[in-house]
Amino acid sequence: MKRFLNFYGLLIIFALMQNSVMAQTTEKFPAKYDPTNVGNKVGNRFVESAHVLYGKSIAYSEVCTWYGALKFAELSGNTAMKDKLVAKYQPFYAEDKKLIPLYDNVDHSVFGALILELYMQTKEEKYLNKGKVFAYNQWAVPAGMKLTDTVSNYVKLGHSWQTRLWIDDMYMITMLQVQAYRATGNPVYINRAAKEMVFYLDELQQKNGLFYHAPDVPFYWGRGNGWMAAGMTELLKSLPLSNPERPAILKGYQTMMKSLLKYQSANGMWGQLIDDSNSWAESSSTGMFAYAMITGVKNGWLKDPKYLLSAKNGWTALVDQIDAKGDVMNVCEGTNKKNDKQYYLDRKRNTGDLHGQAPVLWCAFAWLEKDNIPVNAK
Repeated sequence: MKRFLNFYGLLIIFALMQNSVMAQTTEKFPAKYDPTNVGNKVGNRFVESAHVLYGKSIAYSEVCTWYGALKFAELSGNTAMKDKLVAKYQPFYAEDKKLIPLYDNVDHSVFGALILELYMQTKEEKYLNKGKVFAYNQWAVPAGMKLTDTVSNYVKLGHSWQTRLWIDDMYMITMLQVQAYRATGNPVYINRAAKEMVFYLDELQQKNGLFYHAPDVPFYWGRGNGWMAAGMTELLKSLPLSNPERPAILKGYQTMMKSLLKYQSANGMWGQLIDDSNSWAESSSTGMFAYAMITGVKNGWLKDPKYLLSAKNGWTALVDQIDAKGDVMNVCEGTNKKNDKQYYLDRKRNTGDLHGQAPVLWCAFAWLEKDNIPVNAK
């Protein structure tokens, strides 16, 4: 009997410990910061907004926002929002068909990730077939295209012909291939993404865990690092524990997250240039880093309680940047690489820019996701 009681007592203690962990990540926020309230506000703002173009086709920033809104609608149970988001795509089969991007660069190709999310939520084959075309063409060199010697070497090593070693790529390439894996279960896609990620980690991550914008641009641009953080996060969420590249990717992710703790400001935000305390507080990077940390805590990749605190501080600071309309303030405008520190510091601060709207929705759905900590998480 005594042995039974001791065993029963251990079960109670274990259950309390589990509940304590769950409470850490499912804790309620005040109404202003409640993920469902914020997600509804920003998601509805997106539903009502006009398309944003990148050249003559849909901008990647809209794709990322649309994806975030769909995931939020799914996890929050907002079927009305989901229906509107699906309906928003239907003109692409008619009058808006001309707005569909080509498969000619990373910023255009990520459009396929949106189509694949539509498939996963509706199970309509038309989305799957089109999305797979984007994923296929990210690795298949277009007929007649002459590649530079550098890119030709990348392709010979098994990398995408769209490889250019800008940190932005590690969301655009990774997200498309991960979505194709999620939609089909075909390991070819996730293996591609993992190999590509390790290549970028080797080439661009510095000893402090942060990333140069490109090999010839030695600055820690906030949103660029945000793309890398979000890309690693999406990849780790779906990458099998048995994948040989996983340890290197997890290490790169954890090293980055540890460094970000050091550079988060007292108000919860990160700067336009992460390591420059005099640079202005920037919203899109703050949202991307918060998303990476929320997800890392929920999946057991980040065990120290300071990461959850950092994520909460980043989230509340980000929500404070949302105006009455649902537009995010202090968002860095679209930015190419340039070996000039002042160039980054002088970038325009936009309000309502979808580069900033997207990570708000990512964070909102991340808070709503269930904890998913495997027994053998490292």
